[in-house]
Amino acid sequence: MNQYKYLIFDLDGTLTEPEEGITKCIQYALRKIGIQADDRKALCRFIGPPLIPAFCEAYGIEEQKSRQALMYYRERFLEKGMFENEVHAGIPELLEKLKKMDKKLLLATTKPEPQAVAILKHFNLFSYFDVVAGSNLDETMVEKPDIIAYALQNFENAEKQEICMIGDRKYDVAGAKANGITSIGVLYGHGSRNELEHEGADYIVESVKALDAFLTC
Repeated sequence: MNQYKYLIFDLDGTLTEPEEGITKCIQYALRKIGIQADDRKALCRFIGPPLIPAFCEAYGIEEQKSRQALMYYRERFLEKGMFENEVHAGIPELLEKLKKMDKKLLLATTKPEPQAVAILKHFNLFSYFDVVAGSNLDETMVEKPDIIAYALQNFENAEKQEICMIGDRKYDVAGAKANGITSIGVLYGHGSRNELEHEGADYIVESVKALDAFLTC
């Protein structure tokens, strides 16, 4: 909808499809700490949330071991995993259209900010964004509400009704709600309709084409 001037996009699952890279890196990390995970589809649950608590919750391991797993995850991710990834069809065209409409485009991801920047540059998407906000490598800022708030610091005069968050997981919706802004859930990523509805998404769209129509009408 044209009422939204500030559009905050999630990265994984929303702009790109990172399943191959993330799940292979999760497998690698788990193997390094003695956990065998052969079903990569089952590891898609790690796309979206901060990884340290996700490892702890999924495998009942203590935080120290989860931090070791994160270290191994980043080891492979930085080497090759971040580029085992592809842009969703229609996303570059949508971002181009939104920029021509004078929208302010922001990125808010739980992925470390340097990695997010590298991925956007690799796929020629970086120039579309006015702000790129990610987590800190030292794990001091990893939750989506905090990252969204951090991104919005650059636009202190923005009215809440002019801002929306676009993402594929419940974490994006929860982050939007925590900041008092509208949320748009997308179903072409890794969250289900049930997940997004349960979290209270304001709107849900099924495809990039539908998202385009919603944001540019």
